[in-house]
Parts: sequence; C-alpha cells; structure tokens
Amino acid sequence: MSFGPYVRHRRIELGLGLNEFSARIGISPAYWSRVERGIENPPRDTLIEKTASLLGMSVDELFLQAARLPPDMQKDLPQVVTLYRRFSTGTRR
Repeated sequence: MSFGPYVRHRRIELGLGLNEFSARIGISPAYWSRVERGIENPPRDTLIEKTASLLGMSVDELFLQAARLPPDMQKDLPQVVTLYRRFSTGTRR
C-alpha cells in the first residue's frame, strides 16, 4: 500500500474526517484528498511528522511509506548507504 491510501486507512480507522484531519495539520482538505488518492506525491517532511503524531503512527514507518529517509537520517545519507550496503550484501567494508 502506498503512502496516501496507508494514511487514509488509519485516518478513517480513527474516525477522523478529512476536513477535521486536514485542519489539524494545517493544510487544505482538497490537497490532502489528492495525497490520499495518490494524485499528489507524499507531502513535505513536516506534514509527514504531523500526520504521524496525529494518527499515533511511527514517523519512520510513514517515511518508509513515502519512500524517503526521515529528516534526521537525511543528513547522514552516506553512512546510511554504507550500512545498507553492508547489511544487504552481508560483507563488511
């Protein structure tokens, strides 16, 4: 499941309407509807973090759903890539 449908499922599961949810994270319902339907790409990092908090979800999981690194890992991209390569190939460099 991609980011938008994943978040939508959780929002509905919690009984939050689109208008209420989007107001609470500070964006327009029309924009968020497009995100949930996959018409828009996942939103900027701050909105992903707000979404995770509001829906009681893991920030890391939402960033994975958005196919991005969490902000605290973005600055460490070279180390993240190195660690990934080590664990995915099973070799040490």
